Amino acid sequence: MDALGASLWLWAAWFVSWELAAVVTGLRHRTIARPSLLAQARHHIPTSIGAVLLFAGTRSLAGAPIGGPPLWTLQPWAAWAMTSLVMVGLLFTWWARIALGTRWSSMVGRKEGHELVATGPYALVRHPIYTGLILAGFALALQYGGALNLIGAAIATFGLWLKARLEERFLSQELGLGAYATYRTRAPMLVPFWPKT
Repeated sequence: MDALGASLWLWAAWFVSWELAAVVTGLRHRTIARPSLLAQARHHIPTSIGAVLLFAGTRSLAGAPIGGPPLWTLQPWAAWAMTSLVMVGLLFTWWARIALGTRWSSMVGRKEGHELVATGPYALVRHPIYTGLILAGFALALQYGGALNLIGAAIATFGLWLKARLEERFLSQELGLGAYATYRTRAPMLVPFWPKT
């Protein structure tokens, strides 16, 4: 198996395990508040389009790569370095999900007994799941080197940024502006050690 194949297997394993965990988490605590479906669609649509472009760009139809040939080919050591970044990003999402426990939800929302989590990966960034997905997405895009992959990673990043902004507005209202405002002064939004905003 080459490095790109390993990265795609990592993504597949992450997706299956993430969805199985979503079923288990969803059965434990019900969601008691969430933003409107329209507000959720504003981030869901670009994130989904970006993900489709990111992964479609690694496939080919009738022998020709979708979106054209790669713009570059990485040396094997660099390709495996990108596989390592995919793994780091996806493991970071799992660390964050475990830290959230039953408070995790695929959609922005507040569950019964929801409290602010500011430890573990949440001490590094306010949205570590999105940070991990962005890292793993760009690592895959750079590994394949296709324009479609890079465009997909950029669009998905924009969608995740929109989701993070919606989540922050929602949690400020639901958990109290003071508590969340204090947390925002301690942890950056998506990039560790970036200036806090």
